[in-house]
Amino acid sequence: MRPSHPKIRGFTLIELMCSMAIGSIILLLAAAVLGRSGDGYERISGGVASEREARALITQLSSDLATARFHVDGVIERQTASRSGDCLGFLSLQPAQAQTDAGRIGDLCAVNYYIKDLSIGGKTVRCLMRGFRESGETFDALRGGAVAALFAERANLDEPVAFGVVSFEASPMSRDAAGKWIDWQKDDVIGPEAFEVKLVLARRELAGRLKSPGDWDGAAQAARHKDLEVYATSLPFGNHAN
Repeated sequence: MRPSHPKIRGFTLIELMCSMAIGSIILLLAAAVLGRSGDGYERISGGVASEREARALITQLSSDLATARFHVDGVIERQTASRSGDCLGFLSLQPAQAQTDAGRIGDLCAVNYYIKDLSIGGKTVRCLMRGFRESGETFDALRGGAVAALFAERANLDEPVAFGVVSFEASPMSRDAAGKWIDWQKDDVIGPEAFEVKLVLARRELAGRLKSPGDWDGAAQAARHKDLEVYATSLPFGNHAN
């Protein structure tokens, strides 16, 4: 007698097609989950980068304002249709290490902040600039009655302190007789007591899509956007450190 062999049954075409369909669905779901994870990581890392920019800027601005000295020729200008951010220019006491040996004759220097569009990598990046004039130049300007010239833009000296800045607001404030905070008036020769600072930064993903000044202007006009980070704080003006 011949030995009997078990009958081997293979997969049918329908079973193979069903298996492939199920496998494809699983792969698509896995790809979607990974894609969302990547987007989440990008958003988190973009937010961390924006927060780091904001902290560095506010730390620098806070340090400059803390030792500020009011001068009638200082600059406190709000943004206009032709300028995308506020401008600040004031005298400030600066440490010796912030100046060069050749330019330092004291500690009273001039500092200014303003928004500027820079061309980086073939596209426009909106930045907050910081201008710094050493004490030697500052005292010369004070003696010559040319303090306002200290706050003029100088491309060879001024440096960006924050990138991807959609808007920058610095509102001067003072207290009335009752101690209530009110908007500071330009005819007040005492100077403001504090500044309410509002900084709007574009996350990395959004900043990469803003390639022209018009794009940045459009982002500034958006009331809300998931890729915009808003930071607001109040900083004392050194003239009223008490």
